[in-house]
Amino acid sequence: MTERASPDIFNALSVQTIHGQEQRLSDFAGHVILVVNTASACGFTPQFKGLQSLHEQYAARGLVILGFPCNQFGAQDPGENSQIAQFCDTQYGVSFPMMAKIEVNGANAHPLYQWLKKEAKGLLGTEAIKWNFTKFLISRQAQVLARYAPQDTPESLKKDIEAALAA
Repeated sequence: MTERASPDIFNALSVQTIHGQEQRLSDFAGHVILVVNTASACGFTPQFKGLQSLHEQYAARGLVILGFPCNQFGAQDPGENSQIAQFCDTQYGVSFPMMAKIEVNGANAHPLYQWLKKEAKGLLGTEAIKWNFTKFLISRQAQVLARYAPQDTPESLKKDIEAALAA
């Protein structure tokens, strides 16, 4: 886990919640944040259970998990935001913040993901998100600490999350 200097762009960004309200990322200042692009019909979708478990275990210590539905990979999240919210609630009891569906790659990639991909490159230095459930860990100082592949389970991130929370 390496800490890199990050621009203040993180604090200037806002996102839309899955229920349509604007959410400034600066509202999470001082928290450790795990950003995840999600999908409702993916082989990795059961990771919602592990993400919810991390939320329950670490939220009181300052971890915020932000889920961003994305339909760019195999069209595995085609539903409307309201359908995605209902699925996450009824199937996995998700109580961490879910945001409105976004694009993570291409010309319409959300500015948050443009920033994340520049700060923490993927395998072989690539920037593009390769699939659903790619994860980014952000420090309390809004610095990107690590990028995790879709197959990295939420449980496998505990050591890095605990280190970030202790910093």
